[in-house]
Amino acid sequence: MRRSGVDTARKLRRASTEAEKRFWAAVRDRQINGAKFRRQVPVAGYIADFLCIDAKLILEIDGGQHNQSADAERTAALNAAGYRIVRFWNNDVLTNLTGVLETLATALTRA
Repeated sequence: MRRSGVDTARKLRRASTEAEKRFWAAVRDRQINGAKFRRQVPVAGYIADFLCIDAKLILEIDGGQHNQSADAERTAALNAAGYRIVRFWNNDVLTNLTGVLETLATALTRA
């Protein structure tokens, strides 16, 4: 793994958005279905917001700055590397965390 990917991931962890902080507080320490998540992880040339290695599941928390074309390319590359991607909007995490976590729990049972 290139050092720059690790360094970038570290910077992103330090600069987490409010939505990422709330989501991390809800999933860390195996709180959802016993799944272990890591945050801001280099995967297949990208930095995944959250990754459950055992389930090969990546969670992305998107703000308004996301480009659908770039996101589609990123999703295709991560799918090709064997990962499933679940995306949530920042607003959903901030206003409906319970619903987001229910969706996540369902995704984990489909692993």
